[in-house]
Amino acid sequence: MADVSLKEVALIIGVVAACYWNSLFCGFVFDDVSAILDNKDLHPSTPLKNLFQNDFWGTPMSEERSHKSYRPLTVLTFRLNYLFSELNAVSYHLLNLVFHAVVCVVFLKVCKLFLDNRSSVIASLLFAVHPIHTEAVTGVVGRAELLSSIFFLAAFLSYTKSKGSDNTIVWTPIAVTVFLVAVATLCKEQGITVVGICCVYEVFIAQGYTFPVLLDTAVQILRGKGSIPYSMLQTLLKLIVLMFSTLLLVVIRVQVIQSQLPVFTRFDNPAAVSPSPARQLTFNYLLPVNAWLLLNPSELCCDWTMGTIPLVESLLDIRNIATIMFFCFLGSLVFFSLRYPGDSSKTVLMALCLIVLPFIPASNLFFPVGFVVAERVLYVPSMGFCILVAHGWKRLSSKSMLRKLSWICLSVVLFTHALKTLHRNWDWESEYTLFMSALKVNKNNAKLWNNVGHALENEKNFERALRFFIQATHVQPDDIGAHMNVGRTYKNLNKTKEAEESYMIAKSLMPQIIPGKKYAARVAPNHLNVYINLANLIRTNESRLEEADQLYRQAISMRPDFKQAYISRGELLLKMNKPLKAKEAYLRALELDQTNADLWYNLAIVYIELKDPTEALKNFNQALELNPKHKLALFNSALLMQESGDARVRPEAKQRLLNYVKEEPQDANGYFNLGMLAMDDKKDMEAETWMKKAIKLQPNFRSALFNLALLYSQTAKELIALPVLEELLRYYPDHTKGLILKGDILMNQKKDISGAKKCFKKILELDPNNVQGKHNLCVVYFEERDLIKAEKCLVETLALAPHEEYIQRHLNIVRSKIASLGAPGQSTVPVDGTAAVGGKKIAYENLKVVKNEQKTTQTISSKNKGRSKSKKRIEKNNADKETQKKSTKEIKDIEKKRVAALKRLEEIERILNGE
Repeated sequence: MADVSLKEVALIIGVVAACYWNSLFCGFVFDDVSAILDNKDLHPSTPLKNLFQNDFWGTPMSEERSHKSYRPLTVLTFRLNYLFSELNAVSYHLLNLVFHAVVCVVFLKVCKLFLDNRSSVIASLLFAVHPIHTEAVTGVVGRAELLSSIFFLAAFLSYTKSKGSDNTIVWTPIAVTVFLVAVATLCKEQGITVVGICCVYEVFIAQGYTFPVLLDTAVQILRGKGSIPYSMLQTLLKLIVLMFSTLLLVVIRVQVIQSQLPVFTRFDNPAAVSPSPARQLTFNYLLPVNAWLLLNPSELCCDWTMGTIPLVESLLDIRNIATIMFFCFLGSLVFFSLRYPGDSSKTVLMALCLIVLPFIPASNLFFPVGFVVAERVLYVPSMGFCILVAHGWKRLSSKSMLRKLSWICLSVVLFTHALKTLHRNWDWESEYTLFMSALKVNKNNAKLWNNVGHALENEKNFERALRFFIQATHVQPDDIGAHMNVGRTYKNLNKTKEAEESYMIAKSLMPQIIPGKKYAARVAPNHLNVYINLANLIRTNESRLEEADQLYRQAISMRPDFKQAYISRGELLLKMNKPLKAKEAYLRALELDQTNADLWYNLAIVYIELKDPTEALKNFNQALELNPKHKLALFNSALLMQESGDARVRPEAKQRLLNYVKEEPQDANGYFNLGMLAMDDKKDMEAETWMKKAIKLQPNFRSALFNLALLYSQTAKELIALPVLEELLRYYPDHTKGLILKGDILMNQKKDISGAKKCFKKILELDPNNVQGKHNLCVVYFEERDLIKAEKCLVETLALAPHEEYIQRHLNIVRSKIASLGAPGQSTVPVDGTAAVGGKKIAYENLKVVKNEQKTTQTISSKNKGRSKSKKRIEKNNADKETQKKSTKEIKDIEKKRVAALKRLEEIERILNGE
């Protein structure tokens, strides 16, 4: 076996880079979404053991909806990508490009076992540029093929060293081979087929047997005329070791999938559920279809399911001719390679092995798979094809008459294939470009129409998406998923009637329950979502909540392990004010999946409804333990800690809010609540910074504007608060507390009695029974020296709140002033604020406006009920010093309580209003 030179390696790598450089500009498309974007096994927070318990898509192998594709080592490489670049698609595509280059180089080394140097390089170059490989290289999920191929070829190369110079057995390469086979299988299942290639190599290449020789030896032994040669015994021993190792791997693999095959629908692979002879005829016809894709990769398609290839239902179908011709050609090659000795026969035999054996798991001949044709599964079989082409070219070029023509043809093939590959890569740039390119090849596949619709739907282009979804229903009228897509799009377009009609059509297409037969085995689990979608639609109508609940229960009865049905039903039961039943639904869902952070979060919301904040916080914490970046759990648990009033948990609440704004930097609510926490901690500068950030992101943020103004008023910056209040009232002219605070600042700081009066009158226009606003208007009348109007106003206010002692006290002061001025009916006082009574000057005493006279709410402790949070005491001029000192302390205490109540009330209002 010749070594691979650096020049050859450089040539191969250069060609691969030239063909696939533009793949670096592609995103995550098609199956990449499930395998990369939606796969939690990639996240560092997911335990590594989960990679060996879940399938390729992150679904537990024990679940029936699992695809049963067990490729943990491939997922591990995705996880490494995520570790270094998270979801940056460039790094994933770059690593795929590197792996493809490695496969090409190793393949070159394999080729040199059977071909001369020049032919080996040609085979490797053809493999490097073949357009059939774009799905495996440019599609990120194709990495399973790339990794498996590396270890597949390495295992074969290792096995070729198991024969000693004197035909003895060298066990170390065999042990390495078994190990590499196991690794290849953990990258993709077809890796195990290299064992068959090793067996063929051992018998027909390493030992040099031909089929006639083996047949003659077997006949002699059976007739008792001879014994098994020693060399053949050694060969049998090696084969037994290989087969036993393979059997062990198969047993382990069966245990991993728990002896269950994946559930596929007739839409994935129509022939798999077809009766005889259509099933056999179609599956056999697919073999020449795959061979034609290798021979002429001009029309490539990312999805060959559903109606792409119509069923071959009759022996008279003309397509059977292609099947017969394929088997005749294949049979002649097999006969030639097994019948005659020589290097040419050996080359053809090994090429056929590389074509046939790795393709067997995807052939549908022994067990059904979830596709009709898949280009990426031709990655390894194309190696045998490339060896055949290179060997045939060598035979042609050896003839002087055809030498130039063979070189011209080879150059044209390599050049056109490279151009096709380069062009094909751009199809994988986005889901829209990929599926539109597929529709150019095949318009009979409803799945392609659906997928273009999904791509447009992701871009919020619902009108165009709807046209593609409707076309899918025309192409495949019984496609449940297509009707569900139509319904969902109508819902997005707010056409609920049409949406419900589409969902009802999809529901009518669902298989009926057959007594004694498991329902889940006859339908794709995602099709059961029609019940969920329909229930979610009709539950927007309050009069149809029971009907929606019936749909959820129907889905659960069909599939007791249908987790999403429990989740959706729990949400509905909360809406129906049945938190205990909602709790039962979520607990049942948690029995099915305790690793779902969303479930723990939803259960926490239930406990909040049940007025159990302690249990709610525990469940929030459980959600965050499973997913430290769970945004809703971070935000709501922080709010719960903040609402508790416990200063000990404020640091943790702050940290969670900081994590939240890191994940959602454009959400003003996170910054606002950080500001509220800072206000609780008396960190005024920090609170101001957070509030300003919230307002910058959301200029009309009601609570942030008011609380920033309140913060300024509490820190002796009332004049700075005034423009903030103006902005608040520009967006919300009916903001009562904003009007009260503005009136207070205008009266006490700017001495603008008229402006304050307008504020308080505006409050009473909005709410004539607002005690706070009316009382403060009374104070304005007092400031205007209109004592009779002030008295009348206070009497009316006292009637509204007869138990508020401060109003009665203020009324007494006003009446005392009226009496001190002398004559009944006196309504004004001198401008200087004094009045002569009995030859003495009596100082004019101002009443103070009430900034926030609020009734207590459930979040305010019961001990404060019936007492004003914001009133200021009015001290008489003749009070002694001790009484005055005591009153000042009471004023400060009341003011502190007022501030706390006002902030909390604003927060409650914000939450209730959904700000």
